[in-house]
Amino acid sequence: MKKILFCIAFAFTCLCVNAQDFDNWFEDKTLRLDYIFSGNDHEQHISVDELCQSPRWYGKRQRLSELPMEGNGQITMRDHATGEVIYRNSFSTLFQEWQTYPEAKKLNKSFENVFLVPMPKRPADITLDLRNNRRQVSSSLTHEIDPNDILIRHIGERSVTPYVTLQKAADTTRCIRIAFVAEGYTKTEMPRFLEDARRATGFLFSYEPFKSSKNKFNIVAVESPSKESGVSIPDKGIWKNTALLSNYDTFYSDRYLTTLHLKTLHDWLAGIPYEHIIVLVNTDRYGGGGVLNSYDLCAAHHPTFRPVLVHEFGHSFAGLADEYAYEQEQIPLYPHDVEPWEKNITTKVDFKGKWENLIGKDPKAGFYEGAGYSTKGIYRAYADCRMRTNENPEFCPACKQTIQGVIDFYTK
Repeated sequence: MKKILFCIAFAFTCLCVNAQDFDNWFEDKTLRLDYIFSGNDHEQHISVDELCQSPRWYGKRQRLSELPMEGNGQITMRDHATGEVIYRNSFSTLFQEWQTYPEAKKLNKSFENVFLVPMPKRPADITLDLRNNRRQVSSSLTHEIDPNDILIRHIGERSVTPYVTLQKAADTTRCIRIAFVAEGYTKTEMPRFLEDARRATGFLFSYEPFKSSKNKFNIVAVESPSKESGVSIPDKGIWKNTALLSNYDTFYSDRYLTTLHLKTLHDWLAGIPYEHIIVLVNTDRYGGGGVLNSYDLCAAHHPTFRPVLVHEFGHSFAGLADEYAYEQEQIPLYPHDVEPWEKNITTKVDFKGKWENLIGKDPKAGFYEGAGYSTKGIYRAYADCRMRTNENPEFCPACKQTIQGVIDFYTK
């Protein structure tokens, strides 16, 4: 009996310690880390740009040293005195995608990147790892953070961008925070943006598993005004002065709509409760883009707004890969002798931990060749999915279970 009581007491103590980990290590503040990633098709360089702090921390407060997915890069914080890992997160970047394109063979380029971490109470070491498409660390930088550094810029304490709360989570201490950000809407067009953000909220929660987990999401709409209405379309010679300076024709793909100005994006968001970002663009031209733990960006007035919004959020939130491939647009992003880290595609090199639980249970589950921008050698779980075509009405079961796993990671 004493042994049982001891075990119960020990387990309770462990739970209490885990629950208190955040308060032991961190202040309730956000540390924003700005970096410049630069290089070409075979070189990567990481440089620290600026450090900023803002009131409150809106990211995870549990499972601090765990990752929901591998990503194409990882950021790790260690206590400087002990070396203990106290926070980790994963990400992908446009810079790494650019390295796969022909332009990267001819010149060097630099890209802004921004990462949010909780503010440590004591000096800490930040390690940033970039990984190539063989899942090998290709570049790494470690630097020390002193929370008392007088040159850490204070932001978000005043002149906060106006925002409206569209949905409040049932438990705001364990929730997923999304900010819809206005792009290409002038001040007089903000009512239209708010209506678009409400529509987008409804669209997101019309898909499972988001629908069943709706009360775990906290959503705000951020009224970032643009000086001009619309968006830049380089292939038409159209350039607009907008809040985020976003544009089509990213990497010369006419439908690829992104912004390279991540510092500006996060400047608009300073002091606002957010972690995940969905940028709504005031345009009726087809397009969008999504980057893991960076942002989801889509055209708010194209007829495919609803499916594109959730498709891109599949990228930015759950790390899902594209399941389509076109003969004329094959991109060598996934070597066929390496297993992708994304859970909805496979090269069959190391399939474990993906959708093997569905094989045999669901007669539609299997290995359908053609995914990850390649018509051969890469497989998806189902014939169609929201990550493959705009016409499919839902995520396939393999993608649903992946998304549910990420939701549970943040909220349970």
